[in-house]
Amino acid sequence: MSPNSMWTFGLISALLLTLGSAGLSSKVLELSDRFIDVRHEGQWLVMFYAPWCGYCKKTEPIFALVAQALHATNVRVGRLDCTKYPAAAKEFKVRGYPTIMFIKGNMEFTYNGDRGRDELVDYALRMSGPPVQLVTRTESVDMLKGSHTIFFIFVGQQEGVVWDTYYAAAEGYQEHGFFYATSEDIAAQHFDFEKLPAVIVYKEEQHHFYPHGHLAHEMDPNEVNETVFQWVNVERFTLFPKVTRFNIHQLLKTNKYLVLAVVQEDKLNQIATHELEFRDMVEGVIRKHRARYHDKFQFGWIGEPSIAHSIILDQLPTPHLIAINSSTQHHFIPEDDPMQMTPQALHLFLESIRNESAIAYGGDTYFVRLNRALFEVRRALRDMWLGNPVLTTVIFGLPLGFLSLIMYSIFCGDCLVTEEDPDEDHEKKE
Repeated sequence: MSPNSMWTFGLISALLLTLGSAGLSSKVLELSDRFIDVRHEGQWLVMFYAPWCGYCKKTEPIFALVAQALHATNVRVGRLDCTKYPAAAKEFKVRGYPTIMFIKGNMEFTYNGDRGRDELVDYALRMSGPPVQLVTRTESVDMLKGSHTIFFIFVGQQEGVVWDTYYAAAEGYQEHGFFYATSEDIAAQHFDFEKLPAVIVYKEEQHHFYPHGHLAHEMDPNEVNETVFQWVNVERFTLFPKVTRFNIHQLLKTNKYLVLAVVQEDKLNQIATHELEFRDMVEGVIRKHRARYHDKFQFGWIGEPSIAHSIILDQLPTPHLIAINSSTQHHFIPEDDPMQMTPQALHLFLESIRNESAIAYGGDTYFVRLNRALFEVRRALRDMWLGNPVLTTVIFGLPLGFLSLIMYSIFCGDCLVTEEDPDEDHEKKE
């Protein structure tokens, strides 16, 4: 190949790559105020952002990947600059950046989960379909098991109080989980059940049943409604999830004790060996003894210790263990050194919480709330200083400087006038 041919080939290749990149990025539609009028046309996953927002900039490449994944679906992915189109921001009641919403018709759902590609794609797929999706083929159940970490499925005739309550729960929790329904013949090839109707949760390659399904005809409808909603609310989490600032509030809604292994992840999501061993020890214990603790405890792990710092209002070395009473906001910390903690010591700690002999700290009193607010302010200022000390100095230094000048002019101005008065009187006497 001649040099000219090679140069031409390279130019064409570069052009194709550029067009391909533009094609990929163009899947995120740039929206304007006109979106207010066309919002009813289809289903939308929209990120409301501001160009100066650092979190928005971090979310943009992830949102581009989400758009690629949803390209072949009926969900359109777009973004809207709220600084350029404030009318749209006002219409959708945007109060922070970025705000991610799923919009269909007159309904708007604000996304509050983790901003990862898989989480956002799952969310859009859940919200784009009906609350309960029907499974009509045997092989579809295998596909669900392969694609979902957790899902709910109803087995039996789609009528009666259990079905009605299950459907209502699916509507209420559609943002947080997948809900399906199928026939007895199809379900029998995948799950072991004796009586119908049955409500099943499949998670982490195991399935568990709503305990009162076949007894619903003997129960008060209000009791069925309460227990189904409570069961779905508790079972919608895996046994040992990663806890973040986005999902911790949902985990606290289980009304269980939330027990967290606290470790430190680096920027590459790597964990030091001794901390990883501690986390694995905690996970191993609770997986082995699920039946013993499942009714009272929800477990998880934290890779960002600052979340735990905000709970205890103090620094917490890693690795560590912390338990939170989701009803009273009290927290518990084991007396043993976490590095020396054994499975038996973990059992004793959990039993002390269960029998209420463990020392409780914190709570939800006015004094604790005030301390928490002050702690968060101090933490935010420290993070600002560590992130950009120059900008922090400008933001807080200029107002303090102006305030100092104003105070000086108010108080010292009077002093100068007072000092000049004697001279003026002296001149008059002369």
